[in-house]
Amino acid sequence: MLSFKVGTGSISKNIAIFNLVRYRDAGRPNPLTPFPTREGGKIQSLSPFRREVWREVKTVPHPIRNRYKLPSRLSTSVACVLLLLTTACSQGETKSAQSIQGINTNSAVAVSNNIYTLRIGYVGSVEPTGPLGWAKKKGILNRELQKLGFKNITFARFPNGPDLNEALVAGQLDVGSLGDTPAIVLRARGVETRLLRITQFNTTAWLVAKKNGPRSLAELKGEKIATQKGSYMHRYLLGLLAEAKIAKDVKVVHLMTTEAKAALERGDVAAYATSSDLGPFLKSQGFPVIDSSANHQGLSGTSLVVATESFLDKQPDFPQKFNAILTEATKDLKANSKEYYQYHAQITKYPVDIIKVSFPLQQVSEEPLPAEGVKLLEGTKNFLVSQGLAKSNFKLTDWVVNKQQR
Repeated sequence: MLSFKVGTGSISKNIAIFNLVRYRDAGRPNPLTPFPTREGGKIQSLSPFRREVWREVKTVPHPIRNRYKLPSRLSTSVACVLLLLTTACSQGETKSAQSIQGINTNSAVAVSNNIYTLRIGYVGSVEPTGPLGWAKKKGILNRELQKLGFKNITFARFPNGPDLNEALVAGQLDVGSLGDTPAIVLRARGVETRLLRITQFNTTAWLVAKKNGPRSLAELKGEKIATQKGSYMHRYLLGLLAEAKIAKDVKVVHLMTTEAKAALERGDVAAYATSSDLGPFLKSQGFPVIDSSANHQGLSGTSLVVATESFLDKQPDFPQKFNAILTEATKDLKANSKEYYQYHAQITKYPVDIIKVSFPLQQVSEEPLPAEGVKLLEGTKNFLVSQGLAKSNFKLTDWVVNKQQR
């Protein structure tokens, strides 16, 4: 299995290198150059970070055919190139959007696999939000985890769930905070993770149209709709199109949320299925809303915390202790909602009014597995299995940590 070992550098950057090698070897064009016939065309532009990674990938002379394993006949010289490539990524300062942040961290901490270091990955902004982010900001996380013997906690940020999944598979993370769809897809692949907590449920997804464009689902026939594939918004969009019986009449393409506004302004796509915060923000900017998951039963999302079984084997008491930390943080952010919303707005760069719409406190449970959240999660799992997006079915009860551990 290919595993990137990093020091103070970025796990996400190494994963991105790995993904772009696969991207190139699949015969797809260099994403640095315009290629209008490529799916998504010009709307799939890369950030400066991604362009930097692509240049580094081009120096690798041997293709990686298998997703996780290096070719058996890989020469020693090429192996050295790969080693130097990942080492170079780890030695520079981490200033990109996908970064590692450590509490009392040093170069030895980031590569440590002992029980004294806890490695947490999350999807989102510069800092995590919700109960996890609040526990970090208020010092609850550091204080309580040190009591358990964890002397260091590292945070790795990812642009989406699938990228975080790659890090879990590569053994670079112990705990992941991500949306329901990527977490379910990973478990359905047979990767040994356990569900610790539902941190938010009924998370709204929005379908926003370009200005002077479609105003109804019926008007989307023959059009191109974008979303961040592998996300809860993707699951919402597929469910919505199936309900409206127009799934075969539209083209769904991948586009990161960071590029959605520009793509809608250019008219590259007719509509975009977006997240709970970007949706109301785009609405405030004059983009018409065609639909939202709040109008449908079972199409909203849930946010989850998972851990690898290999980590839990070493730390069987961790789920109960970690859930106690997140419960304390949830109670605190509700008791100090004004302060929390200001923090959330500062991190995400959205106005406080938008955050209040996207993160209503009633969606944040103080218990690990709220009944409504579990019901939503079951429905999402069944839908993904029925659509062939999850490779196998499984019982949620088998995925959730044992009741004694909660």
